[in-house]
Amino acid sequence: MSQGLPAAGSVLQRSVAAPGNQPQPQPQSPEDDDRKVRRREKNRVAAQRSRKKQTQKADKLHEEYECLEQENTMLRREIGKLTEELKHLTEALKEHEKMCPLLLCPLNFVPVPPRPDPVAGCLPR
Repeated sequence: MSQGLPAAGSVLQRSVAAPGNQPQPQPQSPEDDDRKVRRREKNRVAAQRSRKKQTQKADKLHEEYECLEQENTMLRREIGKLTEELKHLTEALKEHEKMCPLLLCPLNFVPVPPRPDPVAGCLPR
């Protein structure tokens, strides 16, 4: 390539050429052809590698999403069971308090303020 002149097909050469007056392609040497083929092959392999990596990342994220969904479902079931157990135990305590000899004895009587509903504070909002 001669000094001071833009390379064939360069941005400078394309911008100078008129739209309907495109320059004829310069004949390329076999070395240039080989270099272009190697560069394209290398680029093709790199693109394949990049797409494969992107697909693997998406697959991994999807698996993680499914695991988190399963865990979320399991935890919601557990919340439901624990909420029911809390309601049951609260009712059992109320029934017990009605007939508990320790609570009924005047000597042991200490006024107990009403408790807030324990279930309401535990439920998710």
